Amino acid sequence: MLFNSFYFLLFFPFVTIIYFLLPHKFRWFHLLAASCFFYMVFVPKYILILFFTIIIDYIAGIMIENAQGNTRKKFLIMSIVANLGVLCFFKYYNFFIENSNELLLFFHSKSVIPYLNIILPIGLSFHTFQAMSYTIEVYRGNQKAERHFGIYSLYVMFYPQLVAGPIERPQNLLYQFYEKHNVVYDDVVKGLRLILWGLVKKVVIADNLALVIKPCFDNPKDCSGIMMAIAAIFFAFEIYCDFSGYSDIAIGTARVMGFKLMINFDHPFSSKTVTEFWRKWHISLTTWFYDYLFNPIIYSLRKYGKIAIAIGLLLTFFLSGLWHGAGWKFIICGLLNGLALVYEYFTKEWRVKAFRKLPISINNTISKILTFGFISICWVFFRAKNVHEALVILNKIMLIPKEIGIIFKTKKIAFLNLPGIINILLPSFGLIIFLLIAQYINLKFKFSETYNKKPVYIRWGLYYIGVFAVVCATLQKNVQSPFIYFQF
Repeated sequence: MLFNSFYFLLFFPFVTIIYFLLPHKFRWFHLLAASCFFYMVFVPKYILILFFTIIIDYIAGIMIENAQGNTRKKFLIMSIVANLGVLCFFKYYNFFIENSNELLLFFHSKSVIPYLNIILPIGLSFHTFQAMSYTIEVYRGNQKAERHFGIYSLYVMFYPQLVAGPIERPQNLLYQFYEKHNVVYDDVVKGLRLILWGLVKKVVIADNLALVIKPCFDNPKDCSGIMMAIAAIFFAFEIYCDFSGYSDIAIGTARVMGFKLMINFDHPFSSKTVTEFWRKWHISLTTWFYDYLFNPIIYSLRKYGKIAIAIGLLLTFFLSGLWHGAGWKFIICGLLNGLALVYEYFTKEWRVKAFRKLPISINNTISKILTFGFISICWVFFRAKNVHEALVILNKIMLIPKEIGIIFKTKKIAFLNLPGIINILLPSFGLIIFLLIAQYINLKFKFSETYNKKPVYIRWGLYYIGVFAVVCATLQKNVQSPFIYFQF
């Protein structure tokens, strides 16, 4: 079920009202049933995959806690293999077969490994990682094994963050299902406000930016370098508004019922380095990789010093890229970010000395622009159809100086060569400016914390404007646009 659909508009208040009306002892079952229905709207039979891994991890958690010595590790490995086995089969099988067939063709082999007609279950990567964090934390002794099968199932399937996160840890979420939540005015208001802001980011901003981005990335050979650069910049804002919008709706939906999920984005476009960016972008995934992959790698290679850091960063971002999708374009995107972090790690002292003489404001501005530019280039690989088209796009962007020279020479703006783009280009820039102003106000003045102190006419006026904008943007489209991260 899509958060930006009419069905969710009915589903959310119905589930929430029933949740508060029910006695506390029945609420877990109500939420689990609602979560199952929420997921089954997509492909009903795929819920069996979730319950397969849920049963495995539930048993593994208890066995890990009861076992001693190396036996504990064996049960942990069993759980991890089961989860990664399901993920790899559905997400990477055809990718592996495609590359194997290419290799066979290279060696002039006539053998061809058949593909399978596999549909990737919605949000498989997210709930797989959340399930894995449970058994790992039980193994580490940071979480008691959950004996209540229904509560553990709800931990994995909790509908607000089931499909695209945030990826929660068991010690942050499991205990909340045992707490009795009453209707709290502050939680309801803050939750609904987050939902509205998430819908504005997704429906009003992201989906309208996509109208410029899609024709450019679908036909890069027909676009000028200037237009492709604009599309690449727009996509950075689209993916942010799309994904952070989903996270806001998820966090807000849970907050209305009294559940507190972790913050997943913290103004990433204010980052002055790529390292800082990844501390603020998709925080639940970044910290997952940091805790369960990067730290174990550098610990096992600690005798190699800084080389261990470099290896850990590259391997972590290689797997992060692969996590995002079964394709070389995702791997390249991940490795580029990994290389950037390695560069920043080894040149930190030099860069501090080099920019020390510049005024802080100028230094910060240049750093933010360079960081945003690098991230936008990386995301060209993320958004392009394949590696070849990503390289075509980047090659076109590199020819921008030549295009600017032609514009000055001919006095004609020739880069707007896609029909219909000119009509939506300026409004799209306006949406980005609106977003940046809103983010700046929130970051500078902690607007979200002081909002309730504003006069009633300001608060409700902004609510009405937000609802009106979402309704108008929704009515303009024939279908609801799925969230980008649903494919992962």
